[in-house]
Amino acid sequence: MPFGSWDLALLLVVSAQATAVAWVRRPRLKALVITFPFPFSLAFLALGHRIDATNVLGMLLLLFFFHAVRWLHLALRVPIVAAIAASALGYCLIGTLVAEVTPPTEAAFWVAWATIMPFGVAGLLLHPHRDEPCYRSPLPLYVKVPVILAVVAVLIVIKQSLRGFMTMFPMVSVVAVYEARHSLWTMSRQVPVIILCLGPMMLAIHLAQSRLADVPALLVGWAVFAVVLPVVNYLQHARSSLPAQPVATRGTP
Repeated sequence: MPFGSWDLALLLVVSAQATAVAWVRRPRLKALVITFPFPFSLAFLALGHRIDATNVLGMLLLLFFFHAVRWLHLALRVPIVAAIAASALGYCLIGTLVAEVTPPTEAAFWVAWATIMPFGVAGLLLHPHRDEPCYRSPLPLYVKVPVILAVVAVLIVIKQSLRGFMTMFPMVSVVAVYEARHSLWTMSRQVPVIILCLGPMMLAIHLAQSRLADVPALLVGWAVFAVVLPVVNYLQHARSSLPAQPVATRGTP
């Protein structure tokens, strides 16, 4: 299947954002970088589908991905690369199966949206802050970037099978969790922020698509995201001001 212009843009942008994640050292900055929905935006344009329930359900699978990596690596002592690969494969398999049975209807979208958003609220309230170490992997970019390109290329090939799940696949986060393998709690703690920011963004795009083309509808979604992100970040920061939990060690997910 030939790549379109949006597919090529997705390859470049994901590589740039993953490089930014690799460059910063502080766990909270790494978490903030993965929050910006550049991959989601370009994947949405590359897919060319209306925002539906599969996009929304993808946020739940994103939560699965982060906690699966953390559980495999910390509790079961699986090497980080194997933990990431297994979690990413699980995302694709589950996403493909669920996409097959999820109807692209208005009712399915609203049920999914109303079901997933409380996960973001619960995560923000119940996922306490932990002080975790700063870290930057010594693995050179000429090794990381081809891996990123290969992952995104595979997603582009299978995007029609994944439907909206493709837009929420952790393209940048496969690098982020490797880089932040000593601060996986902080990374997984960011997923509720992503849900609470992308949920309203998806809702805005979904509503705008009834009147606008994909690009203008996406710009409406970004305007909503720009308003919601500072509010959610402030709420998370308020939670972070509470006494921190001790740093997790291997065997303590």
